[in-house]
Amino acid sequence: MEVGISSFGEVAPAHVAGADHAAAQRMQELVALGRCADEAGLDVLAIGEHHRADYVVSAPEMVLAAVASVTKRLRLTSAVTVLSSTDPVRTFQNFATLDLLSNGRAEIIAGRGSFTESFPLFGQNLNDYDELYAEKLGLLLALNDNEVVTWKGKHRPAIAGRGVYPRPVQPKLPIWIGVGGTPASAARAGSLGLGLTIAILGGAPAQYVTFADIYRRAAQQAGHDAAALPLCINCHFHLAENAKQAADEFFPAYALTMNRIGRERGWRPMTRPQFDYLCGPDGPLFVGSPPQIIDKLLYLSQLFGNTRFLGQLMLEGMPHAAVLRSTELFGQQVAPAMRAALGITV
Repeated sequence: MEVGISSFGEVAPAHVAGADHAAAQRMQELVALGRCADEAGLDVLAIGEHHRADYVVSAPEMVLAAVASVTKRLRLTSAVTVLSSTDPVRTFQNFATLDLLSNGRAEIIAGRGSFTESFPLFGQNLNDYDELYAEKLGLLLALNDNEVVTWKGKHRPAIAGRGVYPRPVQPKLPIWIGVGGTPASAARAGSLGLGLTIAILGGAPAQYVTFADIYRRAAQQAGHDAAALPLCINCHFHLAENAKQAADEFFPAYALTMNRIGRERGWRPMTRPQFDYLCGPDGPLFVGSPPQIIDKLLYLSQLFGNTRFLGQLMLEGMPHAAVLRSTELFGQQVAPAMRAALGITV
């Protein structure tokens, strides 16, 4: 199993025209986080894309390129690329460039995103939500498969026998589908023979096993080897030397983010007892001591048979030193013990 970390780059919005020092600092911290993950022996860094004031990353491939310059082995992926509201040609070119810069370490997790700000920003109609994603995913896959592309769709000008450059170092860019709560997306990933990333941001992990079943069944029906397809689970994550320290460090940041989103979506405020329950053995939060997280990762492996796990970090409201320490513990203590328990050699 590959293990890594993901981040959305949360930041306190400055709402200024220039001199946004908080955003600049967060960018530097993301690069430092990537270096720390690489040195700690983790496998993957995933950076999300948002178009809101409370997230610093709107162009994950740019951040990942900076991380590529200070790392040696870390796989570098978006989490997710909001494909519905972007141009697949430019997305492919950007990640192919990242692949060249990183000597073959780039990946894409393509999704629809959990927010809708990017649609009006780039002139897309939310009424075309499903159609946009399906069409643009088809074009992205065609670009990945072919140097010269002829393509025609509804939401983008046609391409008539044009070469798309640069090409990546890898024979093809690994493209995954990111899923939060849409079974149809899991089925699409399986039928296309693509990797699947399931984001478990609420509810017990066991509730999401259905998505993995749908994914593998669709793959088998499409003639793919379902057992060979990669499956990733993404959960909120924080490690410290003991469980109380981990919870005390993570709760303020988690509550800050969830309550901000909750005010937009009508959720009740996050309480500490609710948070502590979510950190329990069957809960979706991977927050605790190294032995606790090892046990939860092994439980997750039994549920899903996943080939990758991403621990989603919180940055806003967290001391940067605590985030780096969590990453070190993950790579130096948890990952080796988990792999040994699963009989995985690296």
